[in-house]
Order: sequence, then C-alpha cells, then structure tokens
Amino acid sequence: MFFKNLQVYRFTRPMEQDDNALERNLEEFKFKPCGSQDISKLGWVFPMGKSGSMYTHINQKQILICLKKEEKMLPAGVIKDQLNERVEAIELEQGRALKKKEKDSLKEDIVMQLLPRAFSRTSQTFAWIDNETNMLYVDCSSSRKAEELISLLRKTLGSLPVVPVQLQNQTDVVMTDWLMEGNIPANFQLEDEAELCSALEGGGIIRCKQQDLLSEEIKNHLNSDKFVTKLALNWADSISFVIGEEFALKRLKFSDVLQEQNEDIEADDFAARFDADFVLMVGEIKQLIPSLLEIFGGEQTL
Repeated sequence: MFFKNLQVYRFTRPMEQDDNALERNLEEFKFKPCGSQDISKLGWVFPMGKSGSMYTHINQKQILICLKKEEKMLPAGVIKDQLNERVEAIELEQGRALKKKEKDSLKEDIVMQLLPRAFSRTSQTFAWIDNETNMLYVDCSSSRKAEELISLLRKTLGSLPVVPVQLQNQTDVVMTDWLMEGNIPANFQLEDEAELCSALEGGGIIRCKQQDLLSEEIKNHLNSDKFVTKLALNWADSISFVIGEEFALKRLKFSDVLQEQNEDIEADDFAARFDADFVLMVGEIKQLIPSLLEIFGGEQTL
C-alpha cells in the first residue's frame, strides 16, 4: 500500500460529505464489468480488494479510495485493415468514392462487431483524500489518468472543488538554480538522474542517468540555454522520487528501513498490514509535501 506516483491537488474548500455519505455515493458508482458492446467501464472498488467490504478505507481524517477501469483491446491495425477492405469493396461495387462520413459509419460498425471478441485489460488507480490539510493525491504517472479519476469522483459526489497545486516559483527555474549553484535544500539529496530541455522552441532534450549532476558537463548544458525539467531527489533518506516541472512525483520508492517498520505484523493479517502501511505512507508524505512546497516558494494563493 505504498503509492508509486503522486499527482497533487488542492481542495479550494473542504469536502462537505461525511464518511457515511461518501461510502454510499461510491457504492452507487461501483465498478461493473464491460458488456459485449462496451469499449470501457469505470467504477469504484474496495481499496483492500477481496479482503475489503467498503469502498473507503479510513484512518482518522485520511481516506483511501480505488478506481477500477476495464478497457477492450482493439488493435488499430486490425480495424484499419477491415475498414480498407470494406471501403474498397463498396467503392468497386458502386463505382464511386465513399465520403468521410460514410467511412466513419463503417468504422463504427466494425468496432461494434469486434468488441464482443476483444480481449480486456483492467487497471486500478488509488487516490488518497487528506481531509486534515485539504489535499488530494492520485497514484498515477499522468495527469490525464488522474483527471479520469477526478472526473468520476466529481460525478459521484456532485461536485469536487480541487485544482492542481500551483507554486509561487517555477520548478524548472528553481531546479536549474540548484544544479548551477550546488545549493541543494536541506534534507534533500541529489540522485543521479535528470532531464534538461532547451528554452528555445524546437531545442533539444538531454536525459541523464548515472550522472554526476553537479559536474561541469551538466553546467555547460545549463549555460547553453537548457533548463532542468525533471530531477531525481531523495528526501531524508526516506523517499526517493523524480519530480517534474508540473510538480508531479514519479517513481516513488520508500526506503527499506521505513517499510520494515511494519514487518512485525503477522503476514496473514492482511487488513492490519494494509492499514499500517497506509498510515506509514501517509505520515511520510505529509512531511515530504510541505517540505517540497517550501523549497519552491510555497503555493499561490487561491
């Protein structure tokens, strides 16, 4: 139960629903598998999976929820080949070129015919609502996927007043200054990975791995119109991650020492271990995020 990524959002006002109302609303939009003609389906599932019985996992003011998505897999190449065959046959029979609208209609028919035989894939996305600090964290690597969860949560609750965290200072400018001046903030350590992008339109991108980021080589790139857009950091020897220019944290890795704190819980007591890991993760991230916000100048006033 340790998040691997963080998309960070701020509630513009506290969430008004109590725990019982939230549970009822999530159940109303629970996950249902795709039917024969469905391309995809979204819905809420128990965060604890088969070991759970509720759509929320709550510890004090911290709420964990889980979105499940099922998608039918229809290779674009298969659809294109069948469409080309049908278009060619009809044009030959009728002696005319089909219009775009007619081709689009044929394509829809092909998709509907293929859907019942298509393979499905499922995925789960966790989100954590921090009602103590009015934050929302989504465990996914892309803002698009996070917005998918937020959209359904907004529909589920009737409203969801959240916005991506807005910083006072630009992350790329701040991170570039760190590498240029070597002034890494206290409690943070550089790791060995970064992405440098040109400030010029159409300029180059340099991705570094296993690299001394304070070397003259890196400074030469920065002096040649590059900015740091991604940077691997470690916080307090507890969590390592890659932070991007949109204040998204990816590839979170919690230290072994931290995770071993719950090793004394019996292995077959899944619920106890799940809750303990959730509490442990929450405690660390609730210290990490304020530290990150501070080194980027804090949040913009909403």
